[in-house]
Amino acid sequence: MALPPNANAEVFMREVDEEVRRDRMTQFWTRWGKVAIAAIVLGLAVLAGVLYWQHRSREAAGAEGERLQAAYDSLGQGRIDKAQPALADLGASDRDVYRALAKFTEADIILQRNDLKAAAAKFAEVAGDTGQAQPIRDLALIRQTAAEFDTLKPQVVVERMRPLAVPGGAWLGSAGEMMAVAQLRLGQKAQAGQLFARIARDEGVPGSIRQRAVQMAGLLGVDAVPAAPAATQETAR
Repeated sequence: MALPPNANAEVFMREVDEEVRRDRMTQFWTRWGKVAIAAIVLGLAVLAGVLYWQHRSREAAGAEGERLQAAYDSLGQGRIDKAQPALADLGASDRDVYRALAKFTEADIILQRNDLKAAAAKFAEVAGDTGQAQPIRDLALIRQTAAEFDTLKPQVVVERMRPLAVPGGAWLGSAGEMMAVAQLRLGQKAQAGQLFARIARDEGVPGSIRQRAVQMAGLLGVDAVPAAPAATQETAR
């Protein structure tokens, strides 16, 4: 059956359009085919490299975790000499957490020898490590300051601990206590008393530190005993 003239025209246009597209594809692959293939191969190579690096990274992290655990096991058995080489190596790890844990542990071992200066230096390495999370650096600074507390000028202690001794802060107890004692050494009894009171009233501070703070605040003339809950007061009546 013969097609209407319009139908013949449409069929002819589709055939021409397909031919043009084939011609363009042929020209493209003739001109750019090798480049495109090279780009695809390169992309696959990069992807393979990334996957391999991730695999090796996971393997290395697992190996370092096992070495750290082995070091802790040796310490638990009292074999410090066996643990120390692994801790020293892990202290240079590219992984922030293992690096920090190793150096904290090294510092604690040094503290057992009562070498406060060397322990403070090890804590200072963590405090100054910009790769670590801020809470870890803050803890290291507190441990460093505690280790060298007796050799520091009181004003240095106050300035170091001031950013950490804030109400509701994670380190109010430890940092605030050292800061308050330093203020006493500076003759700032009123400021020290108020700081002890803040520590005593903060329920986030460990109980032992709060009890000491209550006593110190009382000696300095500040009532820091937490108010009894309303229900308790009503019961007492």
